[in-house]
Amino acid sequence: MQRTLGVCYYPEHWPEDIWPEDARRMQETGLAWVRIGEFAWSRLEPVPGRLEFDWLDRAIKVLGSAGLKVVLGTPTATPPRWMIDRHPDMLAVDAAGRPRKFGSRRHYCFSHRGYLDECRRIVTLLAERYGRNPHVAAWQTDNEYGCHDTILSYSDAARGAFRDWLAQKYQSPDALNRAWGNVFWSMDYGSFDEIDLPNMTVTEPNPAHVMAFRRFASDQVVAFNRAQVEIIRRYSRAPVAHNYMGRITGFDHYKVGADLDIASWDSYPLGFLSDRLEADAAHKAAFLRQGDPDFQAFHHDLYRTVGRGRWWVMEQQPGPVNWAPWNPAPLPGMVRLWTWEAFAHGAEAVCYFRWRQAPFGQEQMHAGLLRPDSVPAPGLAEAAEVARELAAASDVATSKGDVALIFDYESAWAWDTQPQGADFDYFRLVFAWYRALRHLGLNIDILPPDASDLSDWKLVLAPGLFTLSPRLRQALETCPGTVMFGPRANSRTTDFAIPPCLPPDLPGIDARVLRVESLPPEASVELEGTGRFLHWAEDLETGAPVILRRRDGLPGMAGDDRITYLAGWPDDSTLRELLRGLCAAQGIETLHLPAALRKRDAAGLRFWFNHGAEPLDWNGQTIPAAGVIWQSAD
Repeated sequence: MQRTLGVCYYPEHWPEDIWPEDARRMQETGLAWVRIGEFAWSRLEPVPGRLEFDWLDRAIKVLGSAGLKVVLGTPTATPPRWMIDRHPDMLAVDAAGRPRKFGSRRHYCFSHRGYLDECRRIVTLLAERYGRNPHVAAWQTDNEYGCHDTILSYSDAARGAFRDWLAQKYQSPDALNRAWGNVFWSMDYGSFDEIDLPNMTVTEPNPAHVMAFRRFASDQVVAFNRAQVEIIRRYSRAPVAHNYMGRITGFDHYKVGADLDIASWDSYPLGFLSDRLEADAAHKAAFLRQGDPDFQAFHHDLYRTVGRGRWWVMEQQPGPVNWAPWNPAPLPGMVRLWTWEAFAHGAEAVCYFRWRQAPFGQEQMHAGLLRPDSVPAPGLAEAAEVARELAAASDVATSKGDVALIFDYESAWAWDTQPQGADFDYFRLVFAWYRALRHLGLNIDILPPDASDLSDWKLVLAPGLFTLSPRLRQALETCPGTVMFGPRANSRTTDFAIPPCLPPDLPGIDARVLRVESLPPEASVELEGTGRFLHWAEDLETGAPVILRRRDGLPGMAGDDRITYLAGWPDDSTLRELLRGLCAAQGIETLHLPAALRKRDAAGLRFWFNHGAEPLDWNGQTIPAAGVIWQSAD
């Protein structure tokens, strides 16, 4: 498959007489895709029932006539002001009981039936009109589900829908009371109508109640997205995507992705470094203008799985953004590097956000490929350079990873509900393991928690997995290599109770966690030799061979060549060495890469990415600062 470039464009923002020139310049740059429409509801329907699609007809024709393919977004992330008058109770409500007002975006509650019907109506009108338009080659549903903390809503609509969801799941209040352990603190319910949402309680609510609400909220996103996809599919054969975000774990992306053809995500490396990554000041200073070497790659690998092999970057940062605490400009070369990194991980398309910087609105300070005066911004030349390289290069096909890493959204909800330690965060834990693997020069495949086949990997890693699913438990029986579980793995039942047999209850390993402790930043548990556990440590009792001991004599890691359990959160260097040892035992070759250098193999090609601000010499080659080179993998 030929890899392509694209851009996000807002024809409604600009005079119509400049559309043809914009389209010509896009095509001249080497762009193939243009995403439009995802925020345009007020211009498509300025008052209820008065439809004004003619301008969109003309915009699609202008773009298509220039040889560009259109990704048409559904506009449901930005309901117009008149919608609030029609459905005043459609606004999401935060945990403190405050409605989230009109004046920005994503101001709706997923559970509001009236708004869902409005969404079905506008999507139907769009799909009927453009479903067979030859220029509309793909669709996007809504925009960035979960961005701005918009998954959880504590509205009346959510309360009623949650009660219905519970009634279907548990069938009777008695069954729910038993599952949740409501005998604790006299929390028994006599009917489903007595159950409220788990907010504004005196102290923390029952974790089983919270976990049920998190599952419900995720299911509401799945249903909302599915309603749009089903309509689009009735009228169009073009693939349907959604653009996910970075480090958004509030809903199950795998379940949303099951209804889509393509997973896409919005990659903002400099914004994420400043806003969404735990790292010390030295690390953030070293990568200030490049972004973390592993954060984007993690999401590339995650969304490749969510999309079942088909994925895009729908929005790629081309310059400073506007929303992080600090917003530096990328080093020259980084836009090219980020783009090639996505292709090396299997992206079909990379689309830059946006074509022209907006002179108005909330994103005035967000750079585009053009300045507001239409003069090229620095990112445009790098996009054009990648387009020329793509035209001259052979296809970049993805290849099977050396190691598999399981990532589970329910685990993120569970440990957010009951962190036990202020800095125990599931994403942070899994990302630490991913980063360690990347330091070792490995390709990583990310797997869902219900993976049923592990036969392709000699090493599978599952840190912090809330509950071991029956499918995954069965898959362990046929895994040809080692599966290492990490701290807190399989430590709760699906209804958030400690299993009577004690965790981790893994097949083929005699091990029980007798006690856990969370550690403040200044504390650690020392290991024999060198190394330590940070954040979290467990007292492990085991009859299995002990691979690593703590200095107090307790096992730190135990198991055999099939199942291994790590009873703590190692510091980064210790984790790398533990994983290097497991790889060596399975015959997986590892490297010792410099902090800024990363490798990615892609079916016959080996890519080297230098995320550093200085050139880097490696194995007789010089890799430019903020640069990428590739060679035959033979």
